[in-house]
Amino acid sequence: MDNERYQRGWEKLKEIDGEAGERVIESLKDIAPDFARLLIEFPFGDIYSRPGLDLKSREIAVVAALTALGNAAPQLKVHIQGALNVGCTEQEVIEVIMQMAVYAGFPAALNGLFAAKEVFDARRKTG
Repeated sequence: MDNERYQRGWEKLKEIDGEAGERVIESLKDIAPDFARLLIEFPFGDIYSRPGLDLKSREIAVVAALTALGNAAPQLKVHIQGALNVGCTEQEVIEVIMQMAVYAGFPAALNGLFAAKEVFDARRKTG
């Protein structure tokens, strides 16, 4: 893949999600390589690369949305990691997830907090 949109998306994916994002793309290669390409081009090449919001603001929004969905724990963990990678503090992530209790309910917020705890613990173990 050598088009500009793909390259822009790949660089943005690595900037935000690092190895976790790369693992997601790699895991799709044998089942849905076209979907992996779309995942790089549209969200990361088009949306995340737009002006108007910095990456920290975008990741806060994504953590909020995935928490509110309540059925996307693996993606939530990747984006909690991404939020931390782009400058969010653990406390900011916790506050965003707690805020979702008002709009998505306590179960969704509780599951989000448990996902955050897993990410925080894993980061502490790896340094």
